[in-house]
Amino acid sequence: MNKNDRFLIVGLGLLGGSYARGLTRAGFGEVYAIDTNPEAIRFARDKGYIADGATENFEELVRMADRVIFALYPTALEGWVARYGALLRPGCICTDVSGVKAGLVETVQATLPEGVEFIASHPMAGKEVSGVENAHLVDFSPANFLITPTERNTPEGVEFARQLGRALGFAHIRVLSCAEHDRMIGYVSQLTHAIAVSLMCAPGAERFAEYTGDSFRDLTRIARINETMWAELFLWNRENLIDEIDGFTARLQALKSYLQQGDRAALEEMFRQSTRARAAFDKKEKEE
Repeated sequence: MNKNDRFLIVGLGLLGGSYARGLTRAGFGEVYAIDTNPEAIRFARDKGYIADGATENFEELVRMADRVIFALYPTALEGWVARYGALLRPGCICTDVSGVKAGLVETVQATLPEGVEFIASHPMAGKEVSGVENAHLVDFSPANFLITPTERNTPEGVEFARQLGRALGFAHIRVLSCAEHDRMIGYVSQLTHAIAVSLMCAPGAERFAEYTGDSFRDLTRIARINETMWAELFLWNRENLIDEIDGFTARLQALKSYLQQGDRAALEEMFRQSTRARAAFDKKEKEE
């Protein structure tokens, strides 16, 4: 990856805009974008996030790209690659921002033409808002950048993904399989969103706005959710998410049983276990 590479961002929403902004700020002068929304292209161009972009007749932008970042929902990514992937030239390396990998990565790799490499990755960063106009709110510096290679990927492709993560300023870069990624995401991301949504969908939840403290606000921040994207991500990863919901339900039921039995010792032990796990989590973050 060098500063003369021509980057194409496909999908100029929150993360696509954040990548465009980050790459331009890192000194990559040829960052282009395509999107269905002309206002997104205009905003990014006016802000200096991209050199140029288009909503239609963008075939030449696709043909000239050295590096492509797909910032699309999984189904849209499959459809785009099927329709336009043949335009990508040999030597082009592509990646994505998708929150699910199993099934998607294999399909995209099989669809792209010979000589075009797709190395999947996932920025563990975002906000509860959407749109390129909010790209400046995304902070990659404390976040994890996950790379999920398959047997189709080359060392050069994996290294490109590493360099991309470093160029964007991610604090931690990790490599894992697509299956491991989806299992992990089912717990650390999708389950947490499911819990937040469930809390805010309680009857009359909005009436507590005048009484809540930081704990409730922090826990439910992510309940302000992009329904289209998250419904798709949940369904793509449904088996892993269902397993995590079952596990969480069992732990919650255990806590409930301690309450029913008046078992203070068991409650305190569960709280100590939680505190120890969180302390170990915080320590690992500081060490890294």
